[in-house]
Amino acid sequence: MKWTKKIDTVLPEASNTLFINGQWRKSRTGRTFAVDNPSTGERLFELADAGAEDAIDALDAASSSAEGWAASTPVERRNLLDNSYEAVMDNKKLFAELMTKEMGKTYQEALGEVDYGAGFLKWFAEEAMRSYGRTFHLPDGRKGLVTHDPVGPCYLVTPWNFPLAMATRKIGPALAAGDTMIVKPAGLTPLTTLAMVEVLRQAGVPDGVVNVITSEHSPEISDALFADGRLRKISFTGSTTVGKTLMKQAADQVLRTSMELGGNAPFLVFDDADIDQAVQGVMMAKFRNNGQACTSANRIFVQDGIADEFVNKLQRAVSALKVGDGMDPSTDIGPLINKKAVDRMERIVKDAVDAGADLLAGGHRSDLGKCFFQPTLLDHVPRECEVFREEIFGPVLPISRFSSDEEGMKAANNTIYGLAAYAYTRSIKRSEWVQGHAQAGVLAINSSVLSDASVPFGGVKQSGMGREGGSEGIYEYLTTKYTLLIP
Repeated sequence: MKWTKKIDTVLPEASNTLFINGQWRKSRTGRTFAVDNPSTGERLFELADAGAEDAIDALDAASSSAEGWAASTPVERRNLLDNSYEAVMDNKKLFAELMTKEMGKTYQEALGEVDYGAGFLKWFAEEAMRSYGRTFHLPDGRKGLVTHDPVGPCYLVTPWNFPLAMATRKIGPALAAGDTMIVKPAGLTPLTTLAMVEVLRQAGVPDGVVNVITSEHSPEISDALFADGRLRKISFTGSTTVGKTLMKQAADQVLRTSMELGGNAPFLVFDDADIDQAVQGVMMAKFRNNGQACTSANRIFVQDGIADEFVNKLQRAVSALKVGDGMDPSTDIGPLINKKAVDRMERIVKDAVDAGADLLAGGHRSDLGKCFFQPTLLDHVPRECEVFREEIFGPVLPISRFSSDEEGMKAANNTIYGLAAYAYTRSIKRSEWVQGHAQAGVLAINSSVLSDASVPFGGVKQSGMGREGGSEGIYEYLTTKYTLLIP
């Protein structure tokens, strides 16, 4: 039956932002923190700032409800996720506006994220019915049985840049698998996730199955949870530096671990590419979410034969972008998440220009406010510059040129990261060669769109381990059990 109930309350009462055992409550610490609109500086909400005792309360709830939720039927899990999907879509505009105000992305992009994020609920509603086991005969004729069981209480840590989709991409498979969880949204953008949890509450999620902690003191939360032997899994999306720290902590308890970490995506444009299509692709892959995405095109490599034409067309496109408040329908890109991000953009652009790069567009702070930075295009960037070595996470587009295919691929792979990669070519043979040589967990050829609920997503090298989405996603939250059957 279609779920049609609107969210009665968009958010809980101020400071009551811990959702533990089915109830919204304050933190035991008495601390609070605030979330501001990066476009306007407006104070949006006051949140509970949880500590170690709150984390253990959440783990108590997740542990006590684990057996009951693991025993729920696939149909029950599917129905909960289907109802939640319908509720999110019924409140699409509400979610999009909340996302734009707390994170800064344009309202149109936020509407797209609602579709994308809700898709994980729909996809894993069906995956709840498809986590099949199998039976087989051993060589000596005995029968074996393989089944998949819920892994147990999970700690799900989400980033600030896609506050709905990154939550549903973890919550969806965990619920479908029969796991209970503690969700910690990023302190910069927790409001959309809180609204999502309110949807789950109204859709009938049992008490203790989904618990939420808001906090600006992440180490307090992780230290408390990792020291307790009842936690069985962590799934983290964020920086490689923080991911490594969490992996070390998780090792002490031998926790199941899923990590989606930093990226430094190359964007290869070969000399047989459709130039207009490639320009359109790089504009989408770079400036989506104002460049604040782990899949963002960070390093543009264009082959010599078409480089000048490509760069000229790209310069016109970048210069035409309008910066502004995400709620303004004429805005192409909104603010960065905070002033610290703007400071970094200014520094890495100066570093590249000082090293000899040509500044073709932007390169400076915007006068719209402290969180705004101009869309920036740099050509002839030395590859040793920070803008090429490290993830940018902003609207800065550096270009380097290459002669042979082998040189371009070697430069593209010359990074510790391996999350996403892009390539534009009209040649099937070249496409197959790129597919075989690109060191990335996800690859798009002649497209700037990589992710969907129905496909696996994750990185290689220092971009992480494990996969989210696709038929693979639910197995991150299941254990495999083999049983020998003797008649």
